[in-house]
Amino acid sequence: MASHASALKAHRQNIVRRDANRQLRSRLRGALRTIRAAIDAGDPTQVKDALRSTISLVDKMAGKGVIHRNAAARYKSRLAKRVTKKTASA
Repeated sequence: MASHASALKAHRQNIVRRDANRQLRSRLRGALRTIRAAIDAGDPTQVKDALRSTISLVDKMAGKGVIHRNAAARYKSRLAKRVTKKTASA
């Protein structure tokens, strides 16, 4: 265990940041699950709204450093491709 005051403070900060990042990551995963389900269901209005909010959330997570910016781009690209494929076939 850390014994210096600065190390103890750093440990406390790491705990708080870990919890915050865990919540944000969980929120992101939930949003991705929701939009994938909406795409599979095939409701165009619901998909459009979900896509906008999910892309916004992905960008926020990349901005906060929760996920890498390339991972954010990959998520957005795959979602857009999935939406386009689903709407083209419907």
